[in-house]
Formats: sequence, C-alpha cells, structure tokens
Amino acid sequence: MNLRRDFIKIPLAAALAGALTLAALPSWGQQSVTLLNVSYDPTRELYVEFNQAFAKHWKAKTGQDVSIKQSHGGSGKQARSVIDGLDADVVTLALAGDTDALVKNGGWLAADWQKRLPHNSSPYTSTIVLVVRQGNPKGIKDWDDLIKPGVSVITPNPKTSGGARWNYLAAWEFAKRKYGSEAKAKEFVAKLYGNVPVLDTGARGSTITFAQRAQGDVLIAWENEAYLLDKEFGAKFDVVAPSLSILAEPAVAVVDRNVDKKGTRAAAEEYLKYLYSEEGQDIAGKNFYRPAVSQKAQAKYAKQFAKINLFKIDQAFGGWARADKEHFADGGSFDQIYTRK
Repeated sequence: MNLRRDFIKIPLAAALAGALTLAALPSWGQQSVTLLNVSYDPTRELYVEFNQAFAKHWKAKTGQDVSIKQSHGGSGKQARSVIDGLDADVVTLALAGDTDALVKNGGWLAADWQKRLPHNSSPYTSTIVLVVRQGNPKGIKDWDDLIKPGVSVITPNPKTSGGARWNYLAAWEFAKRKYGSEAKAKEFVAKLYGNVPVLDTGARGSTITFAQRAQGDVLIAWENEAYLLDKEFGAKFDVVAPSLSILAEPAVAVVDRNVDKKGTRAAAEEYLKYLYSEEGQDIAGKNFYRPAVSQKAQAKYAKQFAKINLFKIDQAFGGWARADKEHFADGGSFDQIYTRK
C-alpha cells in the first residue's frame, strides 16, 4: 500500500541540529521553574509545540513561568545519559524497556512508574513503516522486499536506538509468521541487516542519512518520522505501509530522584499529565503520533494513518524484558546476526 500526503511544508531540517535545545521559550525571572525533558530522536518537533502549550497552561494555572529544555538522541543512549547523571526531570523515551533501565541502574524512579499515568504511561502510540524514493523504483511493498539483492536499507542501531528495536522486532515477527519459525525469522533478519550499509545511533540520524545524504533505497522509520519527512521534502519520497507492523508505545515518566532533589515534582507531574489533555492529544495527532486516549483527537486525525495489522510486544515477544534479553543484550540475536562492515 502506497500512501501519499500533500502536507504543508515545515522546517524539519532546521530542527535536526543539536542534541540539547531550549524549547523556543524565553529566559524567565526568578519566579520560575525549569524542566529538562530527555527524549528520543523523532520527538523534537512534537515537544517544541507541546512545550509552548504547556507553558501557557502552567502560567494560567499557577501564575508561575516555566521553561522546558529538550535533550534528544537514540533512546538507549538517552537512558544511559540519565543513569550517568543527566539531570532529567522527565523522560519520554521510545520504549518502556529504556525507562526500566533507570529503575534497575540507580533507582532513579519507582518500579511501578508505568502505573502512574493512563494507558501504561503511553499518551500516544506509533508504528513502523517504510519510506522509499519517489516512484518506488525498487518496488518495495512489504518486509520481504527488504532482503532482495541490491536493495539498500537504512535503519539505526538497535544497541543505541529505541526506534531501531521496534524496527527489528517488527521485521522478526513478520518473518516468523510468514515463514513459520524463529529460526527462519533469524535467517530473514540476518539477510535484512546484510543489506544495511550503515547503522546510525538514532532514528533521526538514519533519516538524515536517507533524506539528506541520499543513501539507501528504503528507510525503516517511525510512522510520525515518515510523515514529517514527507511534509518536508514532498514528492521526493513515498510512504509504504507494510502488511504487518508493531504497535509502538513510547512511555513517559517523572524521574523521582531528580525532581525531589530539584523541587520540581509538581511541574514535572503536571507536564506529563497535560499530554493526556485534549490540547496535548491534539498536538500529538498534529505531529503524526496516534493519540492514545482522546476520542476527539483520534477521530480528527484518523484519516492520516494507514490501517495496518498491528501486534503488541507482549503478545509476540513476552514483553520488553524478555525481548531485550533474547535480542539486544550482549550475545543476543542481533549480535549473532550482524556482521560489521
């Protein structure tokens, strides 16, 4: 299925530079609070817009000014940065497994963090799609086309990128269902990564490699990243919806140790709760994330999303703890199949 979108051009390229940016907010006086949101690569545009909306909401509610800084990178690397001391008030990472690492490595937040907010602390969802060059010259229609000789695939490194892990598992499950076994799935994914010329550390890096450096025939991408790319470059790319993909549920959490030390808990908790508000859900949909709880936003943005057969990680892989151990830990399936070029 080929999807084309005629969207208004936005300055995606302008947001590509810099891992740590001030979210388009001015400096405030002493009667203010500052939050740091440590997130994964493709959420830059989402949170620039959301942060401005939240600042107005917080000012109206409390009379206090708030500024929000954003830090972006591969989700796994971002989690490690917080463990190593990056002073995050909230984390909005690509997958719950990366947030769980903060529990296991230093007790930065409580083990039950995912029960604190609705929808398992995932205010928006996404999935994984394929992006090809205009006219789809290699005829990419589904996952099995990615293992054909002569097809160059761009995807980030699952050792450092949360999006890459979703990519990997989506391809694995497709192959397991089509070819009938874990062994066949492993063989399929090995062939796929044999067609990957370079592994960037994060999803945005892979987008730059594909779109600006003109490498590869197909980009495995977050759905929201694919549509942002389509908006920025228009007719240069097509979005291909595969027959099967994974329901990606990026989760959000307050970093307890940091907010209690800094005295920012009230603002940090309200910041994440506001993602579930009608305004927050609308901003998510506008930025090509699937709103998780607002029926109004879901209805408003339904037409921009492809109807894809989606499976959940718990259903197919037994959850993130098991998937990490079997596929992405040292000696797991990725290490077994990937040969560095």
